[in-house]
Amino acid sequence: MSPREKNLAIAAWITVCVVWGTTYLGIRVALESVPVSLVAGLRWTVAGLLLLAALPAFGQRVPPRALWGRIAVLAFLMTVMGNGLVVWAQQYVASGLAAVFVAANPFWNAGVEALLPRGERLTARTLIGLAVGFSGIVLLVWPELAVEGGGGRSFLLGVIALQLACLGWALGTSYTKRTAVSADPAGTSALQMLFGGLMFMALAAANGDFARLTFTARSATAMLYLTLVGSIVGYSSYVYALRYLPVSTVSLYAYVNPVIAVVLGTLLLAEPFSARIPMAAALVFSGIAVVRMRRSTFREGPISRLAWGAPKK
Repeated sequence: MSPREKNLAIAAWITVCVVWGTTYLGIRVALESVPVSLVAGLRWTVAGLLLLAALPAFGQRVPPRALWGRIAVLAFLMTVMGNGLVVWAQQYVASGLAAVFVAANPFWNAGVEALLPRGERLTARTLIGLAVGFSGIVLLVWPELAVEGGGGRSFLLGVIALQLACLGWALGTSYTKRTAVSADPAGTSALQMLFGGLMFMALAAANGDFARLTFTARSATAMLYLTLVGSIVGYSSYVYALRYLPVSTVSLYAYVNPVIAVVLGTLLLAEPFSARIPMAAALVFSGIAVVRMRRSTFREGPISRLAWGAPKK
């Protein structure tokens, strides 16, 4: 790797950290006038089509039709569950807190792997890390659950949705480790985005969400940002960084995203901020660090590498 390639890779990683940290804010703003299913459906459908058109620039091709079924499974697990539930949850959970909860995804990776054949077994160190991280989540959730009325219950539903999103991403990660999908990661991700977007569009049609779709200047700008910057720029930077940097380094974006999301949510959306948030986040990240000390980087190829980390935003 030349110095120029290394510098570009570092710049790409920084781009991922910043861009995917800002998408939580973008989702929150888009939800002001766009139904949940269409925030995700429009974004991923358009992004998938644009990335398919750009495949020649990546030197990659559309995967053969024989693999489309497997890619559709990934689309459901990672795009519909992994991203869709994050979007839904942000109706009730502040964008910064949502990013902290999503950063707990390595816990789910460890748990899913432990339950699967030939998966990585849980160790005492992992269990300690899970306990530390879970204590941080409890610290975040408990005061909200004490709120009387529907606010606390809605917050709890949002937290559950975020954890189901992490579960979907963890299942998708394990699926890619055990299933040959394609040798062309950009082509696979393009179809994954498109298939996931079409699933959301079908859900929107069934719910009558198109009749409720309206755009304001704020929500239209947010949707444009999510599609072009969050999806296309963020993903392209992610692929480039993975090409030249260790997976363990690139995956650190999952720890930077919550910091950016909390700061933006506090400054631009007046989301609540207290000393409890950094304390809880410190516990979550400490638990993640302990869990990840025992995990080796994937060696199954480029598709497995793309599945590592937290749900793409």
